[in-house]
Amino acid sequence: MAGTKALSEPQKALRKLGLGRDIDLALHIPLRYEDETRIVKLRDAREGDTAQIEATVTDCQVQYRPRRQLVVTVDDGTDTCVLRFFSFYPSQQKALTAGVRLRIRGELKGGFAGWHMVHPTYRPAGGELPEALTPVYPTVAVLPQAYLRKAVAGGLERADLAETVPPDAPPAPGKATAWSLRQALQFLHHPTPEVSLAALEDRSHPAWLRLKAEELLAQQLSQAESRREHDALQAPPLKARKGGLHEQFLAALPFQLTGAQQRVSGEIAASLARGRPMQRLLQGDVGSGKTIVAALAAAIAIDSGWQCALMAPTEILAEQHFRKLVGWLEPLLSPKGLRVAWLTGSQRKKERGEMQQLVASGEAALVVGTHAVIQEQVQFRKLGLAVIDEQHRFGVEQRLALRGKTPEGGEPHMLMMSATPIPRTLAMSYYADLDVSTIDELPPGRTPVVTKLIADSRRDEVVERIRGQLAEGRQVYWVCPLIEESETLDLTNATATHEQLGAALPGVLVGLLHSRMPVAEKKAVMALFTGGQMGVLVSTTVIEVGVDVPNASLMVIEHAERFGLSQLHQLRGRVGRGAAASACVLLYSTGDAGRLGETARARLKAMAETNDGFEIARRDLEIRGPGEFLGARQSGAPLLRFADLATDADLLEWARAVAPLMLDRHPGLAARHVARWLGGKSEYLKA
Repeated sequence: MAGTKALSEPQKALRKLGLGRDIDLALHIPLRYEDETRIVKLRDAREGDTAQIEATVTDCQVQYRPRRQLVVTVDDGTDTCVLRFFSFYPSQQKALTAGVRLRIRGELKGGFAGWHMVHPTYRPAGGELPEALTPVYPTVAVLPQAYLRKAVAGGLERADLAETVPPDAPPAPGKATAWSLRQALQFLHHPTPEVSLAALEDRSHPAWLRLKAEELLAQQLSQAESRREHDALQAPPLKARKGGLHEQFLAALPFQLTGAQQRVSGEIAASLARGRPMQRLLQGDVGSGKTIVAALAAAIAIDSGWQCALMAPTEILAEQHFRKLVGWLEPLLSPKGLRVAWLTGSQRKKERGEMQQLVASGEAALVVGTHAVIQEQVQFRKLGLAVIDEQHRFGVEQRLALRGKTPEGGEPHMLMMSATPIPRTLAMSYYADLDVSTIDELPPGRTPVVTKLIADSRRDEVVERIRGQLAEGRQVYWVCPLIEESETLDLTNATATHEQLGAALPGVLVGLLHSRMPVAEKKAVMALFTGGQMGVLVSTTVIEVGVDVPNASLMVIEHAERFGLSQLHQLRGRVGRGAAASACVLLYSTGDAGRLGETARARLKAMAETNDGFEIARRDLEIRGPGEFLGARQSGAPLLRFADLATDADLLEWARAVAPLMLDRHPGLAARHVARWLGGKSEYLKA
């Protein structure tokens, strides 16, 4: 645009770091601090100290052994120190001539030859010493600390830091609200030298607590506001009829629901009966019976004259749901002239067209599929309930697309299912806009899975174990890891393992399953394994969720150290589904260094110690942190920068209590608080 001044490289870098507003600069907290408030004498220094000295240059020369370097000797009147620069310019050599007096800061190393520093910082001596510690900010290559310090100081001065926490709010724990926001930020950018560095580093200082409380309050306000907006929308009231489809379905089941399934079904039925759109997360461990609960919810929707859509992330999982639901519901739907439809991306055009017509006419009361369910050309007659399985694999945009399938003026009820249980503090924080129902009980008859950690060097023993299982008429999974850098490597790895096992197990049908196979081939392989003709299935992680073969009693996971904890738990859940004792072998490789990394060891240890998905989730949160655990809530949603759910649960409780109070009594302050902390990002929390 004419007259617009081009941005400099540092200005572009600031934008890239998300530091566009004054408040963003004010909230750009230092990574660490340097103490430039005092001068140390060399005679008083200790080995390993990062010290600031004032000294005079006595010698400056370029040496070539062992490599080219600028060597400068300085004397502070009590001792001498050698400064070494392995990367330097001619101008530096001129500036460091004998007789120049400098203020120098760096790590002191001792030795037979006396003190030395490598690449210290320096400037002319003299001038007043600062009264506060010098901040060192997170930055990028084109953004020098001096420029960033000046930008942050300007942002801190200009930012509107007027109090938004109302005076009638209860005090926050740990004296967090004893400091004003401005006081807290001023202190964190320029702490005084006597402050406990430990309290700054572990973020337990009251100034840090103030920031955490504010951040959590912004998050809770945004989600509470989102929830209120959502509750103001209309959805069809879906009610179970006496003697209707819901009761017929329950009567036809060959087993009793667990107490947890009954409780959760009741919670869902109560939400569906209201005229407000349900937004509920149904969580439960692997094999806890979430699909039946979803089918009961679908029966209520269909009985009320509305359609239900069930969407799964993979075709294998979607097809498994389809088979189960057809088996359960179609005998009850057929007499009413209703059907279960199937929609996936791999369908032939003619078949997909037929299914779309069934959906549009309303004859398909239940529609099961993958992402194909939300394509533009799929038009529902009356969508009342959308069920999303493995919700963490679907982004906000996809969930919004499902909501757009409802007749004008209404919203569908949404039931999201997850087999990765969410720890309580995480649910309180990131899912505050959802109702959470938890199935915390496994159906009877499921056998506990024994987990063994075995080094890759003992692979032959594992193959022998497989022979034993096959001899007893059992089946085995062998899972190969995905290698992110290359699909070709994945394929090579899985193909090589398939060939090795085929050679080691003559007379046994060993199958291969991976993501690049044609859909028809995948189906054929799965049909052979499900039907019991195939003894061993070598697979990449496409079998992670939903595959249900009760006769499979052994799961081998190769290179288990490369998998995430929840993924390992999901895979382990594929066995132990029948009456036979089941085992999961985690084959790990120690790599070139001959030892496992700390994170990988923590994951494998957790797997060996517990089968409880909720405990696994808690450990996973500890290891990975909320960002990775949630996949940034699959949307770019603002994750916490300052607060830590493991240590700040009390501040989260405070924020949850204060948020509705602010929205009711101080809506203006609430709006300013959210705008300050989240800017436009709060929209991410509203889907």
